Amino acid sequence: MQTLKSDRLHISFFGKTNVGKSSVINRITGQDISIVSDIAGTTTDVVEKSMELLPIGPVRMLDTAGLDDKTALSQERIEKTLKVINRTDVAVIVCDYNGIDKVEKDIIKTLDNLNIPFIILVNKADVQKPTEETLSQIYTLTPNVILTSAKTDDNIIYKFKSEVVKLLPEEFVNSPQIVGDLVPSGSTVVLVVPIDKEAPKGRLILPQVQTIRDLLDNNCMPYVVKETELASAIRNLKEPPKLVITDSQAFKSVSEIVPEDIPLTSFSILFARLKGDLRAFINGANVISQLQDNDKVLILESCTHHAIEDDIGRVKIPNLLKKKTGKNLVIEHYSGHEFPAINDYKLIIHCGACMTNRREVLSRILIANKIGIPITNYGIAISYCLGILERATKIFK
Repeated sequence: MQTLKSDRLHISFFGKTNVGKSSVINRITGQDISIVSDIAGTTTDVVEKSMELLPIGPVRMLDTAGLDDKTALSQERIEKTLKVINRTDVAVIVCDYNGIDKVEKDIIKTLDNLNIPFIILVNKADVQKPTEETLSQIYTLTPNVILTSAKTDDNIIYKFKSEVVKLLPEEFVNSPQIVGDLVPSGSTVVLVVPIDKEAPKGRLILPQVQTIRDLLDNNCMPYVVKETELASAIRNLKEPPKLVITDSQAFKSVSEIVPEDIPLTSFSILFARLKGDLRAFINGANVISQLQDNDKVLILESCTHHAIEDDIGRVKIPNLLKKKTGKNLVIEHYSGHEFPAINDYKLIIHCGACMTNRREVLSRILIANKIGIPITNYGIAISYCLGILERATKIFK
């Protein structure tokens, strides 16, 4: 139950008002997570619940407002519902014996465009079973169909798990490694961890902790130092480390200390591969040199945090961009899970995404690519601006 939200399989439930989405989620979780009522539009905001769904593992269930909500705030609620798609790994379209129409088909089209697998769950079979014609229409959209009743079907959880297992993303079945697949078992890896104003008191930041654990799981020996002790740490080792991983903010000084024959990368670049698409991010960074005066750049953060005086996204990256390009760029920031309108931007720079899931980052890449806007991430952009991108990504072959 301590699994991070960002590492959980996100299963989102969509459908019209009063088809029983909340009842289905309550039955699957065994808890009254969502309010159930015969009054249409009871679910107003996205309701989220983390749980362990054996044998699948840690998941996060998201219950959304009805797609045909007719209340005064309907448009706002539907917009929130649609934004949930961007962080969905598996979608569940809930309908009843009436089947589906344009409302559900529109959201299925969006799911297809984003390559998000989906299940159609036909609820309320205890009230009335759908006709053969209705079921036939549903099966033309997907073979993954559940006919059930949230009220009376004792096999609903088994049916649900069976369909979800069929659609599990490959990276969830075979969990990707952060760094363990890049170096041999038993390797010594040096981790450069600056203790600056953004480091939580008494702790390391999340990507550093996760990288250490990944190395230990792969029988490697992590050697954690501050950048001020890096040179002596390398000298103290009997053999050169197989890899040096640094915080992106110390990239320049670390690259000058670490000999060229020792592979070097950053935590942010490791997470660019883990949470997104490394090649897409590298391609996006190559656009930096093409930026012109008054071009708009969006710096996108997955989580909200209090920006400090020398914040990486608010201060350091903008300064690097302006120094690298020599142009008067218009740099804007956006924080949170929602994806803003991006049509006016010439480049998007995404954070390391340690607090969100891979599906959300991939969805953002797909949306950006569809519009034709390059996208990169913090670590890739920083190494490009410092002229060390090729070295920083060489370890990934």
